[in-house]
Amino acid sequence: MVNYPDGRKARPAEHKTGAGGRGMELEKEINLTNSYYLDTDRAVIHKKPTPVTIVKVDYPMRTAAKITEAYFKVPSTTDYNGIYRGKYLDFEAKECASKTSFPIKSIHEHQIRHLDSVIRHGAIAFVIVRFTVYGETYYVDAGEMNSYIRTCGRSSIPYKWFQEHGILIPYNYVKPVDYLQIVDQRFFKENAND
Repeated sequence: MVNYPDGRKARPAEHKTGAGGRGMELEKEINLTNSYYLDTDRAVIHKKPTPVTIVKVDYPMRTAAKITEAYFKVPSTTDYNGIYRGKYLDFEAKECASKTSFPIKSIHEHQIRHLDSVIRHGAIAFVIVRFTVYGETYYVDAGEMNSYIRTCGRSSIPYKWFQEHGILIPYNYVKPVDYLQIVDQRFFKENAND
């Protein structure tokens, strides 16, 4: 990342969105990163489609169909999955607008159970959390986060917890959310500099 001439650190631009668009900027950056991984044959990781049932479609023009009513078929599991260096990866990505904490209700119980399940079967599972106010994106081990959620007795996880237990993902223009560098450090130490 390029810094300012006076030495201040540049941060990715903060994007304010309503509840409906929350997470879209992080998702775009992860998708861009995943495209880079795929194009360079480093990993095969994709966004999982959300299963929906279409109820009503309007056709304002013959060539332009518009879905006007739909509902989720079943609760989705996590946002992304794929394979890297022979290991299955599964992760959730969340944006948080708070300066002080991440609301636990942002991660649903079925997602926590799913992450626990894939961990039991040998997957590398994690959560990517972006604090938009600070322009900081953290990699957090899913097992550690799930354990904290179950035992903390709180409705949110303090920002400080992410600083202490998460790993800050440095911003990179080509790979804006280069989480595989952290996967390398944690799981493939002998080849972390590849």
